[in-house]
Amino acid sequence: MSMPSLSQDQPRAPLAAPRRLAAIDVARGVALIAMAIYHFTWDLGFFGYIDPATAGTGGWKIFARLIASSFLFLAGVGLVLGHTPQFRPRAFGIRLAKIALAALVISVATYVAMPDSFIFFGILHGMAAASMVGVVFLRAPAPVTALAALFAFLAPMYLRSPAFDSPAFWWLGLSETLPRSNDYVPIFPWLAPFLLGMAVTRLALQYGWFRWFSAEAPTRLWKRTLVTAGRHSLVIYLVHQPLLIALVYLATWIVPPAVPDPVQSYMQQCVAVCSQNQGQPVCQAFCECTLAGLLDGNLFNDMNAGNINMTNDPRIVSLAGQCSAEAGVGPKE
Repeated sequence: MSMPSLSQDQPRAPLAAPRRLAAIDVARGVALIAMAIYHFTWDLGFFGYIDPATAGTGGWKIFARLIASSFLFLAGVGLVLGHTPQFRPRAFGIRLAKIALAALVISVATYVAMPDSFIFFGILHGMAAASMVGVVFLRAPAPVTALAALFAFLAPMYLRSPAFDSPAFWWLGLSETLPRSNDYVPIFPWLAPFLLGMAVTRLALQYGWFRWFSAEAPTRLWKRTLVTAGRHSLVIYLVHQPLLIALVYLATWIVPPAVPDPVQSYMQQCVAVCSQNQGQPVCQAFCECTLAGLLDGNLFNDMNAGNINMTNDPRIVSLAGQCSAEAGVGPKE
């Protein structure tokens, strides 16, 4: 008895994901190195070796966004590969719980260390939220997922509103006034690279693009190192920054950084923070006004010494309001 031949009317076999690809882990490893370089730069600024605003401006700011996008893109790739041809709820739940727990650890640690700018919705929070959204698109056609990615990218440009200014909505990324945080990765627009990674992976599976990548373990040491790092990216993410901070802190005992001029430091930090939401000329005028008020009111030294609560001290609030009115500081149109 001969085997029946497959006809065009019979359904196709479900897409099958390849074995774990070293190339994906290598990409994660490279992203980890880039992240460590960026965080080391931030640490140098935090301890006074370079301008504290360096890591948040210019090319460094673009570099940081590219790093975050790469992690989210690769997370989207991993979600599709890990749940093709069928969804594995237990594996998904375990992975999600690990990311959520790590995000909680980051929030608690940064709140203790830097309560005024702690990480309440950073890259791990965004990755956990994107994973939950991504499950909805696991079996969606790639074009549909790509359109959803485009919507997520454009949403902050068209949907920003004061209605989202409440802290309860900060995770969306649609507020007019951006919250202060050392790592802010809200749903919009950061869901976009995650969904794009899913869409690209669906196309790669459909058209066999993964055959271009070898599934064999790499033999070169540098590749094996990157693969190992990529497979333990969550652990490395959690431990690398405390280690870098400790190293730079130890360096301050051996080669102390130059003591910066407090007035110049105030202006640089004030303009850098203000410029996230306002134009440079407006911020320059606002910061010069507040600096003059602090000096005239004999508040500057107490502020630098941490003896003044910048959030609710009535003198600071009044000065900020006066200078905002004079400089024309307000919500962006």
